[in-house]
Amino acid sequence: MDIINTYGLVLIVVAAAVGFLMAWGVGANDVANAMGTSVGSKALTIKQAIFIAMIFEFAGAYLAGGEVTATIRKGIIDSAYFIDTPELLVFGMIAALLSAGIWLAVASYLGWPVSTTHSIIGAIVGFAAVGVSADSVEWAKVGGIVGSWVITPAISGTIAYLIFMSAQKLIFDTDKPFKSAKRYVPFYMALAGFVMVLVTIKKGLKHVGLEIGTMDGYLISIGVAVGVGILGRLYINRIKFDESLDRSMHYTNVEKIFAILMVVTACCMAFAHGSNDVANAIGPLAAVVSVVNNGGEIVAKTPLVWWILPLGAFGIVSGLALFGHRVIRTIGKGITHLTPSRGFAAELAAASTVVIASGSGLPISTTQTLVGAVLGVGMARGIAALNLGVVRNIVVSWIITLPAGAALSIVFFYILKAVFVV
Repeated sequence: MDIINTYGLVLIVVAAAVGFLMAWGVGANDVANAMGTSVGSKALTIKQAIFIAMIFEFAGAYLAGGEVTATIRKGIIDSAYFIDTPELLVFGMIAALLSAGIWLAVASYLGWPVSTTHSIIGAIVGFAAVGVSADSVEWAKVGGIVGSWVITPAISGTIAYLIFMSAQKLIFDTDKPFKSAKRYVPFYMALAGFVMVLVTIKKGLKHVGLEIGTMDGYLISIGVAVGVGILGRLYINRIKFDESLDRSMHYTNVEKIFAILMVVTACCMAFAHGSNDVANAIGPLAAVVSVVNNGGEIVAKTPLVWWILPLGAFGIVSGLALFGHRVIRTIGKGITHLTPSRGFAAELAAASTVVIASGSGLPISTTQTLVGAVLGVGMARGIAALNLGVVRNIVVSWIITLPAGAALSIVFFYILKAVFVV
């Protein structure tokens, strides 16, 4: 307790610095979840994608990032073990942010799309299990996270495969693809509208204080879907196209329509990602500030101090601007060749999986979800369409994320104890 009263301001400044580093890592690595497929399919250039993502990620993080946040991220550790020694929780959260931030910086530099959520959770588990007590970790929740490595990519990959194969059968394999697109694309637009509104409500607006119930959320989403479908039909009917042109021209024009769809879905995903995953950086930071400001008392929930949310938002944007292009290239171009229709299938599948996971309480990594969706689209064209070397590197990076975060966190935790505990 004396440590917190003596070094409180120093601890907050250090926590803010490493919290910014963690947010920087979130922006550098995770933004590819929203923009990777758009760049890979050439619907957007890298510069356009980064500019758009900066706007929507910042808006999501700042406007909907949460007025109230749990001090212990996702309930991975039991706060009862820290009541008598709250300084250990402060040291641990600082160590977790620093270790996860460093790991994300390394992974982003190498172009590896890893999970920012798993990075911070691995770091928190590491310091708690070794530095405090193995019993302080909720191991059942950790087991669920490990299980999600297989479950979420499998779900999103299957959905992406089905969406892409349906578009292939209903549109691209017909005698007149553009005429078929006029008939069926409005339905894909409606489906995209439905899923994206649900994602925004569940992931983007739940922090703002807008209490939208499950039934109301579905009704709003259905209403938007119908409106988007009708507008889509009117828009496509206005496109002038000579039906006598060869099939390649049909394909080109159909892909242009899917490219527009992709940009819209990417913006929604960026907003939802910014609002949801900024908590990976500000959750532990908020815990440190809360413990220090309350003189060592650990409370379950605490209002965010005014400067924490903009710090997280600016961190995400700066990481995206500096290193974001590396992971975007891996997801968009490294795994398989993407066209706008394939990228749209992957993006929509990833968003659908987020909705399914939110409804069922399944622990989820948006990174693994999107990579699984891109793999599903690639598999629709046969395993030869996948760059297996890149896929292997991605899977290996997923496996080592938890232990890497944990190992670094343990080291930094003991360094902080040595520095502050006399």
